[in-house]
Amino acid sequence: MMDRETFDEWYHEIVETAELCDKRYPVKGMNIWRPYGWKIMQNIDALIRKEMQQTGHDEVYFPLLIPESYFQKEADHIKGFSQEVYWVTHAGDNELEERLLLRPTSETALYSIFSLWIRSHADLPLKTFQIVNTFRYETKMTKAFIRVREIHFFEAHTCHADFEDAERQIQEDLNIAHSFLSSLSLPFLVSKRPDWDKFAGAAYSIGLDVLMPSLKTLQVGSIHQYKQNFSEPFNITYEGLDGAHHYCHQTTYGMSERVLGAVVGVHGDEKGIKLPASVAPIHVVIIPIIFKGWEEKIGKECRAVKDELQQLGIRCHVDEREKTPGNKFYDWELKGVPLRIEIGPKDMQQGTVTLVTRDGIKKQVGRNDLEVIEEELRQYDRRIHDEADAFLKEHLHICTTPVKKEGIIELPWCGKEVCGLALEEELDMKSLGTPIPEKECHEKCAVCKERATTWLRLARTY
Repeated sequence: MMDRETFDEWYHEIVETAELCDKRYPVKGMNIWRPYGWKIMQNIDALIRKEMQQTGHDEVYFPLLIPESYFQKEADHIKGFSQEVYWVTHAGDNELEERLLLRPTSETALYSIFSLWIRSHADLPLKTFQIVNTFRYETKMTKAFIRVREIHFFEAHTCHADFEDAERQIQEDLNIAHSFLSSLSLPFLVSKRPDWDKFAGAAYSIGLDVLMPSLKTLQVGSIHQYKQNFSEPFNITYEGLDGAHHYCHQTTYGMSERVLGAVVGVHGDEKGIKLPASVAPIHVVIIPIIFKGWEEKIGKECRAVKDELQQLGIRCHVDEREKTPGNKFYDWELKGVPLRIEIGPKDMQQGTVTLVTRDGIKKQVGRNDLEVIEEELRQYDRRIHDEADAFLKEHLHICTTPVKKEGIIELPWCGKEVCGLALEEELDMKSLGTPIPEKECHEKCAVCKERATTWLRLARTY
């Protein structure tokens, strides 16, 4: 885990030196995805697509531009995004009759069409998702993958016959989040956001937060219960079994490229990044240890090992560049490849290969036992998860009175907004919300000293 004091500087440099992105594009906050970074992001997308397919969601792809009239149908929503949208006012030299905006998110675009797709109870539940770019005019200092103005974005949108079915969807979303983030070896906290920090137009919002080495939290996902807050202005109704028309209940689940930022940060060290095998473009890099007279034999052996690993479904690469083994080790450790295989004359004479994991475990494996590498990769993912989980637990502080601590603080809270805001001001932190699942609290509110009804989580945030 990176040092807290130097983390932000390390992160700023590593996203470019590891060839994840290039920040030199002339529009601030709109970075270029380099091939290696884009491969990682595509692997992340593949994981969430798999989760969506397993839970009956259908993928859609809606246009980027949204008419202003659509966006203005939901007053709270446009108020929440009014300072963040990019407006399109001209087509060539012609001024548009109606302004268009680049989607900051897609509720208003999708829901105007959902009202046409849904007719009866037989059309429900409607479960959709899309992976698109969204645009928000981020006014704070930009940070690759974490705070950008063009955002690689996943969003699931669902419609239901009643509140109870929508609540079941919220639980399914939480299960998806646990499965998905566990596959990235990312421990996280689930919190119900306070009302003053919920998503614009939501009845309530749930945040998914990881703890970065800087001891700031990063929201990597959110789940929202809309009730009928969007279906009423967008007239999304269905004919029920009773013959009457009813407004749908709706939910959303969203994540962005911040997930990649979390992977880079949480699993980073002084050597570079440590990619989970689940999303690493290369699982195993094979390094020939060349001695004079062995060049052809070792090269052939390395390529044979590569072929056998690929037949096992393991993504691998033989590094035959004209560089020293040490320089090659440095390059691939920087880029986070989970496992390295070294093959030299001694290995060939002994009928072994040398394995070195990105977290520093070195061992010999029989040449005919390459299938054990699959388990080595699984164990590696578990180890980096457990290391991050221990870090999170170490810096989660449960207190009864306001005390300034680094990391995440849980304090007893009466539930009143005035007390929550007072804690934010006193601790110079932001409220993450109340724990999910709920935790019993038998203490007095840390501010007003009345009976507390729950715990409030606070942290410094990105």
